[in-house]
Amino acid sequence: MARPDLHFLGHSTVRVELAGRTVLTDPLLADTVGLLRRVVPLPDPATWAGVDVVVISHLHGDHLHLPSLRTVGPSTRIVVPRGAGAWLRGRGFPNVSELSAGETLTDGGLHITGVRAEHSGHRLGPRLTHGPATESLGYLLEGAGSSVYFSGDTGLFEGMAVLAKRAVDVALLPVWGWGPNLGPGHLDPVTAADATALIRPRIVVPVHWGTLAVAGLTSLPTPLRGRMRRLLVDPPRSFAAEVTARGLDARVVVTDPGQPVVLTAPAAAA
Repeated sequence: MARPDLHFLGHSTVRVELAGRTVLTDPLLADTVGLLRRVVPLPDPATWAGVDVVVISHLHGDHLHLPSLRTVGPSTRIVVPRGAGAWLRGRGFPNVSELSAGETLTDGGLHITGVRAEHSGHRLGPRLTHGPATESLGYLLEGAGSSVYFSGDTGLFEGMAVLAKRAVDVALLPVWGWGPNLGPGHLDPVTAADATALIRPRIVVPVHWGTLAVAGLTSLPTPLRGRMRRLLVDPPRSFAAEVTARGLDARVVVTDPGQPVVLTAPAAAA
C-alpha cells in the first residue's frame, strides 16, 4: 500500500498526495474571510504548488473561497457538488467537474467519489438562502491501495456507517469551527468521535479548528475572549480523549495548522 502524504494547511484545507496526484481540499489561503481573521500564519506557498485537483465540499465562503481558488490557479481542475459548476465557470474557472453523492470520477490513478454530507448547500446558508443551492458533499479519495475520506462540514448521520465497508485508511474529520458555538450541520469533539465509531478508519486527522476567529474575539476584553482562546486549542485534544474513552481502534493524529501530518506511528519504547 502506498501511504498518502498529507499536510494540514488550516481550517478544512489539506494537501493530499495519493496515487501520483496532488489534491487540495476546500482551499482557504487568505488572512481574512469576511469578518473572520486567520489566527495562525499562512503556510509556505510551496504547500499549495503543483496541485492537480481541488475538491470543494460546499459553497460557503470559508470552503469555496474564490480568491484562494485563483491563488491555486484558475485552470486547475475543481470538483464541486452537482449544481455548482455553471456558477463557478461564470466566475472564471473553466475546468470544473460536478459530482453527486455516490458518483465517481477518475483523475489519473486517483478515484474521487462523492459522499453524502449533512450540511446546508446554499452559498450564504444555512440561515440565508440566496445564491445557488447544491448538495453538500464529502469525498472519498482512493488509489494505489490507499484511501482518504474528507468529510467536509457535516452533521452526524447513521449513513456514515457505509464507509466502514470501504476500509478507510485516513479520515479528515472536523471537530469545531471558527466561533464560540457551532451552527447546525457540524461535528464537535463528541459527535466527531461518534462519527469515527461509524466510519472505523485506521487513522483520524481532526481538521476545521484552530485557524479562524471573528475579528477581535480573541483579543478584545469581552466575556467570550477566554472561551474563544480555548476553542482554538482544545477541540482536537478533546476529540482524541473521546476516541480513547470509547475504546476505538482508530489512531488520532493531532496536527497543528500549517504542519505536515505524521501518519507513521511513533516507535515503541524499548
